[in-house]
Amino acid sequence: MGRSLGRQFRWFWAASAVSTFGTWLAFDAFALIAILALDAGPAEVSVLAATGLAVGAVVAVPLGPWVEFRRKRPVMIAMDLIRFAALMSVPAAYLLGWLNFAQLLIVAVVVGAADIAFTAASGACLKALVRSEDLLVAYGRFEATTWTATALGPPLGTAALGLVGPVTSVAVNAVSFLLSAAGIRAIGGREPRPARRATPSRPGARDLLEGWRYILAGPALRPLFFNSVLVSGLIMAAVPLLAVLMLGDLGFAPWQYGLAFGVPCVGGLVGSRLARPLLARFGQHKVMRTAGTLRACWPLGLAFIHPGPTGLLLVIAVELGLITCMGVFNPVFATYRLQQLPSDRIVRTLSAWSITSKATTAAMTAGWGLLAGLTSPRTAIAIAGLLLLATSLLLPRHDRTPQLEDADQTRTLA
Repeated sequence: MGRSLGRQFRWFWAASAVSTFGTWLAFDAFALIAILALDAGPAEVSVLAATGLAVGAVVAVPLGPWVEFRRKRPVMIAMDLIRFAALMSVPAAYLLGWLNFAQLLIVAVVVGAADIAFTAASGACLKALVRSEDLLVAYGRFEATTWTATALGPPLGTAALGLVGPVTSVAVNAVSFLLSAAGIRAIGGREPRPARRATPSRPGARDLLEGWRYILAGPALRPLFFNSVLVSGLIMAAVPLLAVLMLGDLGFAPWQYGLAFGVPCVGGLVGSRLARPLLARFGQHKVMRTAGTLRACWPLGLAFIHPGPTGLLLVIAVELGLITCMGVFNPVFATYRLQQLPSDRIVRTLSAWSITSKATTAAMTAGWGLLAGLTSPRTAIAIAGLLLLATSLLLPRHDRTPQLEDADQTRTLA
């Protein structure tokens, strides 16, 4: 983890770190604003979470192919500036007394689409800056940064919400994207322009289909694709319901809600540190399968949350177990995925992956909001936990794909 990856990577890492801290400082900010400032219920909170993801994913469909054949850093800077402008509109409208539910939906859509384009471009940018054998080190640093931000951000953000106002963390998050754009600009050096298409055409869904086809045609990526999409969807679908349950029915304070998700992120730091030695000892496939199975075992415990300190400790314990397993799984999985992708398909494939994940999460979030309305938030959380237990069946039992030193060799598998 102490290996130097060069000045350009340090700027890239710094840009990622500042925006990650801003994002986690604003953890569930829109849901909290909707609940505390706009008196929204479980269905509205779930609709807010789902709509931003779903429409953002649809808007992002042409962005993946469009980004593929452009320099990645200017695209990333543009997406940062778009997110800055969209998020800053929320505190501005709040101060003027104009903030409403519709504006939160629109901003969520814009930010969701920009997130997908930025994430896809950043994967290609990282592969250009870091050697293949250093990808696990790089992803380990990103993972450690993410969990550090997740540990500190929610408690600080929810404390600021109670002390300063409900839109403070959104404003700070917006500024973090402005700083991220400056960090990416500071990477320097000349970024080569990607090769143009042999036959120019407007980018769209047809180009993006190549990403889905590449994922589904390969025995290495296909099972991990279905597993990661369903796990993310089921975990995220329960988050708005848990917010309603804790802040509404069970009477927890906002700072307690933030603490319940901040403290367990120490497990993410531990997991990200363990990933490399575990990989060296047990191998990539076994680590992914074991950590991927274990992470699905924890969320069911959230159905048994109750008021008081012991209920808060239960949430912390469940999240600690879940996040530790994710801290091990995520960098190994992300490295493996990027190693399987040829350089000229990274953006389209990651865009297809991200769009599918966000659309699935949106559908599940909306469905679980409806389920919670028909039953209760606790029942819906329990059902999500039970279904998560079955997702381990989608993890590949055997590693049938040879490890490639250079991902460009995978063109022969397409």
